[in-house]
Amino acid sequence: MDRSGGYGTSDIWVTSRLSLSDPWAEPVNLGATVNSSAFEGEQDISADGLCLFFSGDRSGGSGGWDLWVTARKTKEEPWGNPVNLGPEINSSGTDGMADISDDGSILFFVSDRSGGDNVFDIWQVPIIPIIDFNGDGIVDSADVCIMVDHWGTDNKLCDIGPMPWGDDIVDVQDLIVLAEHLFEDYRLIAHWALDEKEGSIACDSAGEHDCTLNGNPFWQSTGGKANGAIQLDGIDDYMSSPFVLDPAKGSLSAFAWIKGGAPGQVIISQTGEFGGTWLGTNPSEGKLMTGFSDMYFGALESESVITDGQWHHVGFVYDMSTFHRRLYVDGIQVAEDATAVSGMPSDGGLYIGTSKDLEAASFFSGMIDDVRIYNVALTAEEIEALAH
Repeated sequence: MDRSGGYGTSDIWVTSRLSLSDPWAEPVNLGATVNSSAFEGEQDISADGLCLFFSGDRSGGSGGWDLWVTARKTKEEPWGNPVNLGPEINSSGTDGMADISDDGSILFFVSDRSGGDNVFDIWQVPIIPIIDFNGDGIVDSADVCIMVDHWGTDNKLCDIGPMPWGDDIVDVQDLIVLAEHLFEDYRLIAHWALDEKEGSIACDSAGEHDCTLNGNPFWQSTGGKANGAIQLDGIDDYMSSPFVLDPAKGSLSAFAWIKGGAPGQVIISQTGEFGGTWLGTNPSEGKLMTGFSDMYFGALESESVITDGQWHHVGFVYDMSTFHRRLYVDGIQVAEDATAVSGMPSDGGLYIGTSKDLEAASFFSGMIDDVRIYNVALTAEEIEALAH
């Protein structure tokens, strides 16, 4: 609210009472840690009173109206510094009106991002614990050791079970949750194994980005490079996903196994005004190329022909530490920019098997298998391991 005594255009305040029959006390501002000179509001608090979700246009966000969260160890302690929920939740538009489900496992919110049915739609995202304790991208024995070091304590980092908020002690409940995620790669934000045998949905095993099949793709349940694959006819078959990531926010890596194709066809593209072809073939010879940010920087082409009817592991990496695009075929780097390239902002979803504009010549004719999207630039060694 924008009552006097606050810090900005609208602040978050709290009032309390001793019982349901007692009057409310005078509201107290949550202070300068939570409130800023911008707008803060539309808040919702977790059942245990330790996590407060809210929306606002404070600095440090996406530039629009973002969702934030602040936490505290106990109800008696002050709130910590608010944390932006990041580009996987917040779009370049307006995201707000946070609401937590009764069991604390789902965050509902309102957004005007693309992919909805109206100007503003209700969206949801699961609330999951951070299992990668040391932040190295992999849940492994190092994380188990960290949990063991804090066994029997109330360490908030390791108190991840029962889901979703923990129970103030690191014990077997937390070990059970950790064991369910051992050896997961948390940098992998979308993974379509394409092992289905039927249906119109390709499931994302790494997140909430299930693809919808368009046209009449054919499931090849035993004919893929890694188990099953999807067969696209090169006429009107493709898959479409919801928003996965914004290329302007950080590094990314995209990989797929492909067999077939023809010059000028597209493997992965992103929709939206500044979207484009992440992986495709050049129109003359069928060489691997990327049109990522080509509107201002031109396409990056390799010398590797991938339309020879053999299985090839193809990859595109955008490394924000160097601002270079890199292309990979069968685990080997085949092209890299010589000068800096900026990632263009986009909140569009992905198309697998066609261009963002559904151009007739861009529809892929062949099999695609095991599509993976990462929110980091994988190293050469990691990419070689993926391909082999």
